[in-house]
Amino acid sequence: MAEPALSAKGLSKSYGAGAAAVPVLRGADLDVAAGEFVAVLGPSGSGKSTLLHLLGLMDRPDAGTLSLAGLSVEALDEDARARARGAKLGFVFQFDSLLPEFTVLENVLMPARIARAQGLSREPWAAAQARATSLLDSLGIAGLAGRLPSQTSGGERQRAALARALVNQPAVLLADEPTGNLDAENGRRVFSDLRRAARERGAAVVFVTHDEPAARAADRVLRMDAGVLRPA
Repeated sequence: MAEPALSAKGLSKSYGAGAAAVPVLRGADLDVAAGEFVAVLGPSGSGKSTLLHLLGLMDRPDAGTLSLAGLSVEALDEDARARARGAKLGFVFQFDSLLPEFTVLENVLMPARIARAQGLSREPWAAAQARATSLLDSLGIAGLAGRLPSQTSGGERQRAALARALVNQPAVLLADEPTGNLDAENGRRVFSDLRRAARERGAAVVFVTHDEPAARAADRVLRMDAGVLRPA
């Protein structure tokens, strides 16, 4: 059986110290296979964002283990965690966060440019450009490559953000309410694009949302309730 692209065991996190400590995540277990799309449902304050921060190496758990594409990360120092984040993870958030002074294509290529600067990639630049262009084409926005973000719609910008998250071919894609700032039609399109990306590009996707109708289309749905992660 293939090793999961993402494997978390017993992740726990509290904020504060001593008697004032507030447990936010309580022993979360999560395995996600390459190409699998997993939705995590839960209301605001349930621990969803904390889980995503731990999976995305933006914070450290108080207890538990985490591996990404076979790399155990809990003992890594901050520099190594940053390299692992750049090499193995892609992120899509509720707001696209495209850089306004760069074109859509330049925004999509930004992670590839950073990876080259950090010595994480020796790929010819032309290959990265070709992959970015192909991603934009697959998402139906190739014609927007030369436009600034301000010259595109919200749905188009979010699809560009998805292309940016995929350009470095991450093993794991983490999505935090990526449809929450869109109308229903564009939300469905972005959700469909995320799911297709998982299938076609072999990325394990963890999609955090409070949108139950959207979550039903995932391969598997989990629910976060008061810091406890369980099947929905």
